[in-house]
Amino acid sequence: MDQTRVRPGRNEPCHCGSGRKYKHCCLPKDESEERAALAKAAEEPPASPAEPETAPAAQVRPPKPQTAQPWKAHTSRGFVPRARSPRKVGGS
Repeated sequence: MDQTRVRPGRNEPCHCGSGRKYKHCCLPKDESEERAALAKAAEEPPASPAEPETAPAAQVRPPKPQTAQPWKAHTSRGFVPRARSPRKVGGS
């Protein structure tokens, strides 16, 4: 399928002029052509890059910036944990 032609919606009349809905007329044929084109593109070897790619392990992240906020330095929650009282007091 060429890129200039827009595919009609499934329930619109077919582009071939048969008067049938596209989904009952040309949809399976168009989909099979699309799959064949994708398979052909997948078989072709990709263009070789000029430089070999570096391994992801070689890329080093910069260190995190230091903060002057003491409440952020102790826990991942953002605040210093505190003791909590039980939810139910007394009871049976």
